[in-house]
Amino acid sequence: MKKTVIIGATPNPSRYAFFAAERLTQKGHPIVPLGIKKGKVGDGIDIINDKPAIDDVDTVTMYVGPQRQEEWIDYIISLKPKRIIFNPGTENPVFYKKAAEAGIFTEEACTLVMLSSQTY
Repeated sequence: MKKTVIIGATPNPSRYAFFAAERLTQKGHPIVPLGIKKGKVGDGIDIINDKPAIDDVDTVTMYVGPQRQEEWIDYIISLKPKRIIFNPGTENPVFYKKAAEAGIFTEEACTLVMLSSQTY
């Protein structure tokens, strides 16, 4: 199972970040949902409204657009994830370069499609 940090987690059930939290927990992946809204996702997991230290991160999945990513870049790199998934609308070549320099694999993909096609 791949510990996944969700950047842009939301309790809004009409958002893709909410669906991703649900699907990841259904598939048995532990999640750490980070966002600006208060609420719960997955199996009643509280959304964290700050940037805590997190160990053993496999994947960071992005649901925050490039215009709001700057405040997250150094923090995400500090987590030392194996990969960062840039979901549609979150693509950011500047972030890709910084991640690559830190030895982090990046991919433009959809977490929900990856889970459905068993390529996650």
